[in-house]
Amino acid sequence: MIVVTGATGNVGTPLVGALAAAGARVTAVSRTVAPDSVPQGVRTQQADVTDPESLRSALDGAEALFLHDTGMSAHLMRPADILDIAKAGGVRRVVLLSSQGVATRPDSASHGGIGRAFDEAVRQSGLDWTILRPGAFHSNAFAWVPSVRGARTIAAPFGDVGLPTIDPRDIAEVAAAALQSDAHAGQVYTLTGPELSTPRRRAEALAFALGEPIGFVEQTRAQAREQMLEFMPEPVVETTLDILGAPTDDELRISTDVHRALGRPARTFAEWAADHIAPFR
Repeated sequence: MIVVTGATGNVGTPLVGALAAAGARVTAVSRTVAPDSVPQGVRTQQADVTDPESLRSALDGAEALFLHDTGMSAHLMRPADILDIAKAGGVRRVVLLSSQGVATRPDSASHGGIGRAFDEAVRQSGLDWTILRPGAFHSNAFAWVPSVRGARTIAAPFGDVGLPTIDPRDIAEVAAAALQSDAHAGQVYTLTGPELSTPRRRAEALAFALGEPIGFVEQTRAQAREQMLEFMPEPVVETTLDILGAPTDDELRISTDVHRALGRPARTFAEWAADHIAPFR
């Protein structure tokens, strides 16, 4: 049995699908997961990763665990306790969804500090481990759905600064491979897309997939900050804007780890847009 936490998320959803398609026995864990939201044969269980005891029954008899830091709730999690319960239940392999920022922004409390604690807990768990460190997701573009649907416009800061954003499906497929094979034990994979993608170019890719023009409005940092503070804590906002506006050399580097893990290149943003254009219509 493979237990997937965050099973309804951008990575968890395609991961559950990939594992089920491969014939693996899967338990999909989330605060809100419903039986009709997962592929047939997948077991579902509601649990809260900020309460390790709520995971005990899901992990009992499991062989592998997919763990991630759940974004805004990460500071409430106790990864060492989760891993102790996993070991007691029989888990011998863990795949951690971390962040590239753990390495590139080590002094950031939101990206480096919390992420480092998760990484260290996994490394010291006594389990076989694999750590995935993706950069920004292609699917962050879903934040533009309301403005595209309502006004065929996208507003974003740093319009001509490119980052090698990645398709969550690629992350999920690397995770699926690592959860099912010892070949990835002890690996830290930095996962990026195959090209630098600017907000302006992503808007153009969405317009092409939509078949209609989409206007692009470049925000100032202050405008973007005000908007992001509506749903993100200030430390996360500041580090995110630093990455978007002044990426480090490592954040600009295009990794080949997707190809190394899967034997194929990562998907481009244009490929993601073509497959996910329906909500933008």
